[in-house]
Amino acid sequence: MSSPSDLRGPLGDPPPGARALARGITATWWYTVSAVVFIELFLVFAWALRVLAIPVDPISMVVLGIGGIVWLLSTMVLLSAYRHRIENGPGFPWARIAVPLLVAVAYGVAAGLAANSWLFGAMPLAQSVVLLNWQRGVRVRVVGLATLVLIVFAFVDGTRGALGGGIPDWIPTLYAIVIPAMSVSSLWWWDVLVTLDRARASESRLAATQERLRIATDVHDLQGHHLQVIALQLELAERLMERDPEAALEQLRAARVSVDEARQGTRDLATRVRSVPLGDEVANARDLLSAAGLIVEAEIAPDAGEAPASALGPVIRETTTNVLRHGAGRRARLSFARTRDGWRYEVVNDVDPDAPREHSGSGLDGVKRRLGEVGGTLEVREGDDEFAVIVTVPDHDADGGAR
Repeated sequence: MSSPSDLRGPLGDPPPGARALARGITATWWYTVSAVVFIELFLVFAWALRVLAIPVDPISMVVLGIGGIVWLLSTMVLLSAYRHRIENGPGFPWARIAVPLLVAVAYGVAAGLAANSWLFGAMPLAQSVVLLNWQRGVRVRVVGLATLVLIVFAFVDGTRGALGGGIPDWIPTLYAIVIPAMSVSSLWWWDVLVTLDRARASESRLAATQERLRIATDVHDLQGHHLQVIALQLELAERLMERDPEAALEQLRAARVSVDEARQGTRDLATRVRSVPLGDEVANARDLLSAAGLIVEAEIAPDAGEAPASALGPVIRETTTNVLRHGAGRRARLSFARTRDGWRYEVVNDVDPDAPREHSGSGLDGVKRRLGEVGGTLEVREGDDEFAVIVTVPDHDADGGAR
């Protein structure tokens, strides 16, 4: 059974999510920022609970709370600078990161004194430093050095008796040690996504460039050949004009025929360039009907790319318009399949049985004329609650060339 708005077959559907890639990569960035800020917020909260376990004055709690919020906001500035590192160029934008680094130092000193911990005093600066735009390979060393420094300070706190021996006391300590590595791992995933997106954009630009070169080559070959022939025919006509006017006139007629051939060849080339694969045509029809609120079932033959697109493409578009104009707007079914002698396209939509029946317009008449030119047929079936259009075309191109 076909699910609503489901198109089966290898043709017709763009890669999932391809249309929203730019929006998706922006959303992923905010997921990354949220993950880093959540890690920092959880760490500040854990250390605040640890400080609450011992008698402290209210000022220490104010420093841990309000100071922690200010520090979190400062790291968001660093993350923003990290995201725009390409525009900033190599090095650090000191005008943007100087204040966040000073905030990290000030909060580290105040929070370290309030919590009586060297580790908690060094953690804000270590976390802020690893969020900077370090060069490739340098950031790993910075993270390793920052983690090592935090381990040393944790050992110092342990020898001073500033760390408790229970598991709850060790959770903030362990979190403070691993937070640089956890944050950088999130940024690393973001960097991977950015690299993939740039590769996709480069591939798209390369494909577009190659297509333009191919079209330019086709136009050059087509026009160059005909223009050369026309130039020779006109030159010959000029030479024959005085001694053999009849032969000169014949060459002029031949030049006019060459001009018509060049013009027709250009039109044919433009038609091939503008042609859309039939799988995409059916997918576009399905998307359009779904956007109009219909429940759409669509099936397409796996080898739909072999069908005569020049004949069936306009037919698919016209029948889709007919469904939107004259259907009841609840459901539709599209099917495209190969037959023994050619191809069969069928579109069925519901109709309102209480609505007055009227002719669907000249659209289907135009479809019938177009199909007649290529040896195809059009059949219309009207029922009490359904309207069906069945189209068949032989297995050859619109110009009559056999496949």
